[in-house]
Amino acid sequence: MALYAIGDLHLHYQSELKAPGQLRDRVWKNHEEKFRKNCNKLITTEDTLVLIGDHSWGKNLSECELDLQYICDLPGRKILTRGNHDMFWDTKKTKQLNDLYQSRLTFLQDRYETYRDYAIVGTKGYTFEGPFWLDRRGRIVDWDEKEEEHAKKLVERELQRLRTSFELAKADGYRKFIMFLHYPPTNILEERSGFTDMAEEYGAEQVIYAHSHGESRFHDSIHGEFRGIQYHLASGDYLRWHPLKVLE
Repeated sequence: MALYAIGDLHLHYQSELKAPGQLRDRVWKNHEEKFRKNCNKLITTEDTLVLIGDHSWGKNLSECELDLQYICDLPGRKILTRGNHDMFWDTKKTKQLNDLYQSRLTFLQDRYETYRDYAIVGTKGYTFEGPFWLDRRGRIVDWDEKEEEHAKKLVERELQRLRTSFELAKADGYRKFIMFLHYPPTNILEERSGFTDMAEEYGAEQVIYAHSHGESRFHDSIHGEFRGIQYHLASGDYLRWHPLKVLE
């Protein structure tokens, strides 16, 4: 019995693929089959796989049916969190998604799931990604302050959702937490953030995130131990389509 995680599958069985990197980079070639084979080798029916956002390029549920069926067909129990490209997932209709895919997929939003004696908490998250302006040496010298203010509002919304998950789990007696985000917990300007502070407040053992894919983005946020918590990037291309083992 083990807990695994990965993000950014970006499936497109019924939708048009427009992402330049996914069209040309070798790591994305036949990535669906590579990931399927790796899952079949590693994951058993007793294991849990958390998919941390950007599941499909589809604009609505009808464009995602085959993508979600692909995920259903993977071994183990599957828990999904929302990514910035998951347009099929209206947060106000999360219950309908869970009803539709009952016993096959779990869509995690404003609640928690469990693995052994751990509570699995998570949300999409958010972080300010620019635009930034660089000097001739590639150093950041300025950024769009209006966009930064807008980002702060989205961060606060996601922090509230994450706190709801933590508090529900805590009220039910859970004291051990694994925290999942789609966006990285910090941006390239930050050492700490509301997300790292909340992880520390509740004593999360690990923070697993995605979104930073493409080699130029792999080091946008925290890797390894930071203030007593382990941080892991789990975007699919970073992991070369091998799911990250989070816990035995």
